[in-house]
Amino acid sequence: MSEKSFRNRLLDGETAVGTFQLLDSAMVSEMIGVAGMDFVIYDQEHGPLTAETTLNLTSSAQNKDLAPIVRVRENREAEIQRALDLGAAGVQVPQIETQSDAEAAVEAARFDPLGSRGLSQYVRAGEYTGSEAYTEEQNEGRLLVIQVEGERGVENIQEILDVEGIDVVFLGPYDLSQSLGIPGEVTHERVEELMQRVCESAAETDTVVGAFADNTQIANKWIDAGVQYLTIGVEAALFTEHLESLVDDIDISPTTS
Repeated sequence: MSEKSFRNRLLDGETAVGTFQLLDSAMVSEMIGVAGMDFVIYDQEHGPLTAETTLNLTSSAQNKDLAPIVRVRENREAEIQRALDLGAAGVQVPQIETQSDAEAAVEAARFDPLGSRGLSQYVRAGEYTGSEAYTEEQNEGRLLVIQVEGERGVENIQEILDVEGIDVVFLGPYDLSQSLGIPGEVTHERVEELMQRVCESAAETDTVVGAFADNTQIANKWIDAGVQYLTIGVEAALFTEHLESLVDDIDISPTTS
């Protein structure tokens, strides 16, 4: 990664690839960085990670030049503030369906004059002593990702994108499929139509689009559609699938003499 913040790299037009992490392992974070990925999303919404475990993982990621993003459990001020105070490069907020949802996320993630994030400079994000420029640096350098995961969110996408302070609108195909009554069918044409609609709306407002892909074929498809913040897989699933392929490829049938 360059010296620019991860946020500013995206806003300057770069494309970044990352993955989700569920496992409480600093070594896993290091391996994601060694593999050459740009960012990792610590999943507190669907995984067991806590503030304490995320703190250690964040440090490990940064040691490997990997941008740590925290997906919080819900769109709540205390969740967002804590994740950013830990020193994460950004925060990812799930289940944004309305303009007021988006406004609440911005209010919690940004310091005055952009929001009202609770202020303590004696945290890891402020290197424990802070500086006169701390709040400005945080507003400028920390990424705010909102997740649009349902049909209602897509219907309200224009109003959501009108909210100042949002950096990335992230598309969750699994929840989108569920909202359409076709749970798990993430490549269904109705799911892809909704995702494409958001990509087009975001392009009109110069908002970065993020998306989740299960494999490289899907990942490349969405990058071609303009997605810059691309997550491929979940590290626990990638590990399990690789082990399964190894088992399947090993011939353990008995030999005959």
